[in-house]
Amino acid sequence: MIAYNEIRQNAYYDSVTLMLFSSKLGEIPGVREAAVMMGTDHNKSLMMNSGILKSEDAEKITANDLVIGVLAEDQSAVDAALASLAEQFENKKQSTAGDEHLRAKTMDSAVKKLGEPNFAIVSLPGKYAGTEAMKAMENGMHVLLFSDNVSLEKEIELKDYAVEHNLLMMGPDCGTAIINGVALGFANIVRQGNIGIVAAAGTGLQEVTVIIDRLGGGISQALGTGGRDVKEAVGGRMMLLALEALKNDPRSEVIGIVSKPPAASVMEKIVASLKDCGKPVVACFLGADSALIEGDNIVSASTLEDAATFMVDLAQGKKVESCEFTVPVEQVESAVKEAVAGLQPSQKYIRGLYSGGTLCSEAMLILEKAVGGIYSNIALDKKYALPNVEESVENTLLDMGDDYFTDGMPHPMIDVRLRVERIKKEAADPGTAVILLDCVLGYGCHADPAGALAQAVAEARAIAGDRKLVFVASVCGTDADQQRRSEQEEKLRAAGVIVMPSNAQASRVAARILSAI
Repeated sequence: MIAYNEIRQNAYYDSVTLMLFSSKLGEIPGVREAAVMMGTDHNKSLMMNSGILKSEDAEKITANDLVIGVLAEDQSAVDAALASLAEQFENKKQSTAGDEHLRAKTMDSAVKKLGEPNFAIVSLPGKYAGTEAMKAMENGMHVLLFSDNVSLEKEIELKDYAVEHNLLMMGPDCGTAIINGVALGFANIVRQGNIGIVAAAGTGLQEVTVIIDRLGGGISQALGTGGRDVKEAVGGRMMLLALEALKNDPRSEVIGIVSKPPAASVMEKIVASLKDCGKPVVACFLGADSALIEGDNIVSASTLEDAATFMVDLAQGKKVESCEFTVPVEQVESAVKEAVAGLQPSQKYIRGLYSGGTLCSEAMLILEKAVGGIYSNIALDKKYALPNVEESVENTLLDMGDDYFTDGMPHPMIDVRLRVERIKKEAADPGTAVILLDCVLGYGCHADPAGALAQAVAEARAIAGDRKLVFVASVCGTDADQQRRSEQEEKLRAAGVIVMPSNAQASRVAARILSAI
């Protein structure tokens, strides 16, 4: 086996481009492992663990350096990988040459070429993103700030300016929005309608909008705020402004809110702003006390699925009704009975590996009612915070879209590699009984996430050997998405995964399996 390393100093490429480069190298015959990454500490650790980077070399690499690592069966495979990589870099160079009439190197030159643009999407490394977002707003544009790792101080500065100038400043770390029927970020293709939503939760917004679509409803606007917006420090600046916009939007006849519980002072402002607004409101603050939310025109929902169902009910003039399962109960019980049969006495625990942080939180809330505290990198209770996110403890659910995992790596909805490796790692643990997954579709997401997860399931079962493993999942998407929800579900079922219609229902099935154990 031959290991090859190359370090290119001060050579920045975005993580999505590098993920595509790496995946192509992995397809070359004779290449066992390959990675092209920026030299962050996390990425260096990953490459050393994979055997494609020596620890002595890692010490001199900085986060601004590009690191190429190849582990191959022979020199000819290494040469083929390097030739492929050279071609990809050249193609990237040619593709960015583009049409000079459309290209712009600065925000100001882009504004001049476009005339009077009114919307900008900013996706840059966090330390640069805030500056460009401010430039966009100074030019009169609403902003979707996709970037993470933007400082709290910068977020407050940006949102103060936005509120003063009546502009939307969605983010930072805003992954999803739908503006006038146009899907932005990771959003899904859903039908238009009379439901307007504000969300401090990216995958939460996706889950709600796709269930609304499935139930026959439609979206007028779906405005993301970024998860920190409802924290005490930011004060709900953008959520309050977005709610005012929906209150004044004649197309938005029903208003929805999706978020983890805000700070108490922010909750009070939100509820006060919605009372007597003249429109029915559905509020889903996951894990919050419903008594703090409900009012004459405000209905509280405890799950994302209930929130979507209530919004559609109200939009269609019906009485709101929740349900535990939308599949026959006997089908659920049969799946649980079959799942438990054959598990070994040592198999007691669930491991949830999520690409969506809101979906992970919802699953923890549901599971805690059945099995008690859940360890996590986004634990609901601080005493269950994982000491080391690389090692699961008893019942553990991970948000693999958290900054720790995305530092120098694409988001797991784009690049499934980290989740695949973690699935195999959990399969090797004799205590693992159930692995709970989400499979998120949409613009910018992996072209075939279910296919990649199905392959990981097969490899995990091979690692487990005689031990049975139970996989439970849900697919967040629509058949209008390029990945097609029905096809993704079928791939998972073909791999022996229990597939449920929503994250809440998948979590309930997992809880019943654990209770049966």
